[in-house]
Amino acid sequence: MPDSQPHATPAPSEIQFPPGIAWIDGSFVPMSEARIPVLDWGFLRSDATYDVVHVWKNRFFRLDKHLDRFLASVAKLRMSLPFDREGLEALLHETVVKSGLEDAYVEMICTRGHSPTFSRDPRDAINRFIAFAIPFGWIADETQRARGLRMIVASVPRIPAASVDPTVKNYHWLDMVKGLYEAYDRGGENVLLKDLEGFLTEGPGFNLFAVKDGKVHTPDRGVLEGITRQTALDLCRELGIPAQVAPLSMETLTGAEEAFVTSTAGGIVAIASIDGQALPASPGAITRRLSDLYWAKHEDPGWTTPILTR
Repeated sequence: MPDSQPHATPAPSEIQFPPGIAWIDGSFVPMSEARIPVLDWGFLRSDATYDVVHVWKNRFFRLDKHLDRFLASVAKLRMSLPFDREGLEALLHETVVKSGLEDAYVEMICTRGHSPTFSRDPRDAINRFIAFAIPFGWIADETQRARGLRMIVASVPRIPAASVDPTVKNYHWLDMVKGLYEAYDRGGENVLLKDLEGFLTEGPGFNLFAVKDGKVHTPDRGVLEGITRQTALDLCRELGIPAQVAPLSMETLTGAEEAFVTSTAGGIVAIASIDGQALPASPGAITRRLSDLYWAKHEDPGWTTPILTR
């Protein structure tokens, strides 16, 4: 049944923050003290980009690829960072060390900032960089990871790529949030969105894969080119599993033998059902093989970077 009970909003004095640490405006502060001015365009206009890399057992996973994507996104949005790539990487290492966490969710953010003269011209804004490390978070809880996610395909369409480039990781999530509430109202746990042509795209924080006739399919449009998405494709190649990046229809998804999502926040997670219709297997054989190899790669020096301490 849908969750019809409203969720209580805690009083400001009751709001809890996770352990961890943030770097903002040139210094490290506890997560409870990490704040941006209300005039920052990242807050006012969602004018920001970000990336998230995880640390598992004191090792970054595919850090280089996350740095590549983040720096490309910053450049596409005509922003700038206060340091070069080596400085950025060193700061992320220091953030993890100061957090004291062995398994962490590490985020890097660049906002437009704001103009010292309050100009409405984005070229006058001084960009702001933020980084933080908090405990590793999962896109699905333990029960959901074991049995698979109950997924709903929402009626609300994904923001068109012609309007907001989905390859630039961004905070334009109101379509996703609207879709999530629709999923909850319909008894689902998470949501997938279609584009204006009716092809499947992605969900909030994850990419989609369907397995049909032994072949893995993932959308080629309207999606963030996720690092875990690319990792799944790399693992398919290593395991000799055929994979296709192409438009993905509802017919392919609902007719699939198995399906899964990919995310930095948890790796490869099975889908149990679509719009209340159970898939034949959850998790399926291919999902299990990919997930097992995914976690094995966390001990591979070719895929990981040890946390550097000074």
